[in-house]
Amino acid sequence: MTSETNLIQFDLVSPEKKLISEAVTMVVIPGEEGDFGVLSGHAPVVSTVRTGVVKVYPMSLKDTPIKIFIAGGFADVTAHQCTILAEQAMVVSEMNEAALDQDIQSLKDDLSAAESADDKRKLQKRLDLALAQKAAIAA
Repeated sequence: MTSETNLIQFDLVSPEKKLISEAVTMVVIPGEEGDFGVLSGHAPVVSTVRTGVVKVYPMSLKDTPIKIFIAGGFADVTAHQCTILAEQAMVVSEMNEAALDQDIQSLKDDLSAAESADDKRKLQKRLDLALAQKAAIAA
């Protein structure tokens, strides 16, 4: 059992909704310079966040973490609070792998048929994001 003083308030917000807002033991964030863990008492930091998986340890480091896929954003950390503003976020366990496989194939088909450089760039960005989501499910 973890005492209240060892918990840090964690909020993860995407444009669609607030995914999580609770006191947790630790959060592991995919920072631009590499993954970093946040515990209560962490030094203040603001970091860009790369596309990847945030791992949330609710009550103990021995807990199975809640995994949340994010598509970039920013993290603001203080000694008592960690907030991530994500461009896109979804709980990995709620992702539909079959639908994602269909999206990946469709995006590959669209990319091979695209003619303009701008269309190819946009489709490649969407494909890269879908492949990152697929990797998050597999991890």
